[in-house]
Amino acid sequence: MITHPWKHPLIILAGPTAIGKTALSIEVAQRFNCEIISVDSMQIYKGMDIGTAKITKPEMGGIPHHLIDIVSPDEDYDAASFDEDAKVKIVEIHERGKTPLLTGGTGLYYKSLLEGLSEHIPAYPEIREELTKKLAESGSRAMHDELLACDCISAKRVHRNDTQRLVRALEIFHGTGVPWSAWIEKHQSGKRDRFSRVMGVCLSTDRDRLYKRINLRCNMMLDMGFEQEVLSLVERGFDGRHKSMNAIGYKHMLDKINGMYDSKEMVEKMSRDTRRYAKRQLTWFKKMDSLIGRDVKKTDIILKEIDAFLTNPNQ
Repeated sequence: MITHPWKHPLIILAGPTAIGKTALSIEVAQRFNCEIISVDSMQIYKGMDIGTAKITKPEMGGIPHHLIDIVSPDEDYDAASFDEDAKVKIVEIHERGKTPLLTGGTGLYYKSLLEGLSEHIPAYPEIREELTKKLAESGSRAMHDELLACDCISAKRVHRNDTQRLVRALEIFHGTGVPWSAWIEKHQSGKRDRFSRVMGVCLSTDRDRLYKRINLRCNMMLDMGFEQEVLSLVERGFDGRHKSMNAIGYKHMLDKINGMYDSKEMVEKMSRDTRRYAKRQLTWFKKMDSLIGRDVKKTDIILKEIDAFLTNPNQ
């Protein structure tokens, strides 16, 4: 079982889809005696290989990989599940005298591991209903004054015209007896205690280069037999009812199979949506304090920084 704060080193290579994380992660793992933990919400699924750009055995170069092919496409798996599984793997890797290297593009999985997920605050429908009536009768200014009296920190964060968050803040206070700001503070304090030695890199490149790589990958997927992979999944009973089959690529191929558009249109839509996803990934990673941005082509710099991190226990 992992104990916090975890004082042993962790290395992270994050970045958007198709940027080149796989090749660099193998180089890092081989050079610095690492085992790799996949941080990918799609590569967890068995039988979903081509559409997730899953690493192959030959590509692994003998490096152990974890949290790949661990659930069936019809099973539920979320950030909380990843948090628990990744912590187990981190301890096991450390006990073997190696360094955990986390790589992938699922931002919420990184957040769950590094910061912890916010404690679930219950909903109180009856209280919310009463507050909504009060809002209609008294107006947002009076409601904001009420919030100011019981939770001045949240009142400073929530504008009086943001009625949805205003009602939610008061609902939390009246339902739990604890101000919303106190819940947030508790979560923030927990974030600082999880891992004390993290070397986190977010790989980047110019947008045109990334988009060309995405377009190329989407076309290559067809040549590799992506349609046959999806048909095989459908034959096994997996379809649009399952979360896994609604992911980018799989949803597009299902629509193509169902006659909604031809192969050319399918690839265009899949490429477009993958580019949009990559943009969202970059936006997410830029907000993570534990990651520093590095151009994917600056391999030498990245390797030197990782070496310095591992050889300097105070870093």
